Amino acid sequence: MLLERASPDAIELPAAVREAIRRIFGTELDAQAVVDRILRDVRSGGDEAVRRYNQDIDGIAEGVPLEVPHGELEKAHRKLDRGLVQALEQAAVRIRGFHERQLQHSMRSFEYEGIGQKVRPIERAGMYVPGTAVVYPSTVLMTAIPARVAGVQELFMTTPAARDGTVSALKLAAAQIAGVDRVFRAGGAQGIAALAYGTESIPAVQKICGPGGIFVSLAKKAVYGRVGIDGVFGPSETVVLADETADPEFVLGDMLAAAEHDELATALLFTTSKQLAEAVSSRLAAAAGRLERAEVATAGLRANGAVILFDSVAEALALANEFAPEHLCLHVTNADEVMDGVRNAGCVFVGPLSVESIGDYTAGPSHVMPTGGSAVYASPLGVQDFLKATSIVRLARELVEEIGPGAAAIARGEGLTGHAASIELRLGRKKE
Repeated sequence: MLLERASPDAIELPAAVREAIRRIFGTELDAQAVVDRILRDVRSGGDEAVRRYNQDIDGIAEGVPLEVPHGELEKAHRKLDRGLVQALEQAAVRIRGFHERQLQHSMRSFEYEGIGQKVRPIERAGMYVPGTAVVYPSTVLMTAIPARVAGVQELFMTTPAARDGTVSALKLAAAQIAGVDRVFRAGGAQGIAALAYGTESIPAVQKICGPGGIFVSLAKKAVYGRVGIDGVFGPSETVVLADETADPEFVLGDMLAAAEHDELATALLFTTSKQLAEAVSSRLAAAAGRLERAEVATAGLRANGAVILFDSVAEALALANEFAPEHLCLHVTNADEVMDGVRNAGCVFVGPLSVESIGDYTAGPSHVMPTGGSAVYASPLGVQDFLKATSIVRLARELVEEIGPGAAAIARGEGLTGHAASIELRLGRKKE
């Protein structure tokens, strides 16, 4: 049951969203058809199409410019509560420090015996930051700072705005701290389309990064190939793996934090302790009801929450590796030893004090991570997402004489005689 995740395009749209689609497009459309139409319209209509969809979907007033003036970023940074600014700056320092160390151990330029690679940063990157009712300044930091550390020259951000055109001061202050060059009011699929194709106001980029809902995910999939993407992200996922030594309060807290993300978030407890399973499951619903986002957390737990009892930690870890969660929290006695057995997870939180929620904000690694089981092949967002390698072949005559005949033989074996002839032409030349 756990491994049968629904793909983004198979998720049923809420009634309110279906009604909005009928209102905007005049007909019934599924999510993929909506995205296809928006991408087509923005590609051909540029700014005008982005403004129209901003107005139709997000209710942004007519005449609001697409770009947020840079002065508004500086103003938000100055006027925001100083304690909150200091918290963002502390987070930025830790995120930057982690990714600077990551850069030291990431792809490097090298050359030996006439071959090698040159590693360079992407020149122009785009980032999407979701949210109006709930804003995500942390996502601004977690996406922009790895790009800057990698050496990206130009960094642009699209994000939805409120009806009056305002973008959250928290987002703008975070963009100022992280070094975002330009911010544009463009939510959902139209924001992705604008970054991919470019408009009169929004420059086209070479890669788009950042999380979003179903329409953003489908839009990123659709434009992949024209631009690079970091991945297609689904709802947040947390697995808490706990034994009899785990503190029920800590486990409960981690599950509630996971559930309050959105109605589609997954919060799972894998445990070897029947007593812990009963303690948590008996209190989970009531605790969720006391949260500020009680309706969201309750819906998420009903749809995607579970407490599962296992015979051993090894058995629980085996399923966790198959599930490949975005977050894996280890509330077990021998957490370091269990960590050695983790093969698939976006981030592992080792021990009960390694709070997943700190990882969302101030620990250091980016919280933009693989979901939907993609942790079996994908990695969290990092500097590597903003680097690319160019191979180098610089052959001296001696090396041509050594490896050329073999290359020519393979070429003739493949029937590519032109390839073979071009090699043999060099082999036939005498040294000057």
